[in-house]
Formats: sequence, structure tokens, C-alpha cells
Amino acid sequence: MRNDDIIQSIRYILDVGEGEIANILKLTNYKPKRKEIEYIFDDTIPEDRKVDTTHELTAYLLDGLIYYKRGKSDKHPPRPIRTPITNNMVMKKLRVAFKLRDDDILNILSSTGFDISKSEVNALFQKENHSNYMEAGDQVLRYFLKGLAEREREG
Repeated sequence: MRNDDIIQSIRYILDVGEGEIANILKLTNYKPKRKEIEYIFDDTIPEDRKVDTTHELTAYLLDGLIYYKRGKSDKHPPRPIRTPITNNMVMKKLRVAFKLRDDDILNILSSTGFDISKSEVNALFQKENHSNYMEAGDQVLRYFLKGLAEREREG
């Protein structure tokens, strides 16, 4: 899935503006440029001409989202940024940020009409070298983002 689509989905889930996205990035000591943020949300650029956002910016935003939702911990130093960002990494970071358990993820996915078993959900969150690891496809991530948006914007 494109990084800018992920960032736009996160903005929609949180129901915040571009300024708040910049503030979330600043929580990780990333210094976003105004044009960088505006470009992500610029609807006047045709899709076939739009350049995807960097993996680095997406990684910083996901880490910043954890700080934004849960607070920064003085006990744990910030982890190094890993790139490229995979769909599994996005789901893991969102799981931490929104304090989701396996049942929550199952409910989020089933609320969108996407059927998945509990063992398949567990496989999505395994380490890449684990024998049960399963790669999250774009469809899984899209349904997850859609369901998470419905869940968060409901209340």
C-alpha cells in the first residue's frame, strides 16, 4: 500500500488536520517541512503523477502516533527507525498506538466484512523469520484501516 495513503488514513482515523500531523512527527524529533506535509494531502495532483511519501517519514509518523496516543516513556529509549515500511509494520504500530488486542483486531476486520481467523491474525504479528509469519497484503491493511476508522470515529 502507498505510504501517502496510509498517512491519509491515519489522519482520517484521528480526525485531525495537517498541523496536527506535523506535531505528531515532531514528537519523534523529525522536522517536517510544510511542503512535505501539504504534498501528502494535495488532491489537485493526479494520482498517476504523484510521488509516494518516503518510508522514513511514514516510519516517523507511526512512531510519533504511538507517543501521541500513549505518551512518551522515559524508561525506553526511542527505537531506531526501520525502513522500508511493510504492511505488517504498519499494523503492528497501529496495534500498539491504539492498544488493540487480538480480539479487537478480529472485530475490526470482521466489521468491514473481511473474514480472518485468530491464528491468521497472530501470524500477521509474528517476526518475519518466524515459521508462522504471514505477510499482510494491501487488502488486509485497507480493511484494517477502514475498520479502525469506523471504530475510532464512532465514539
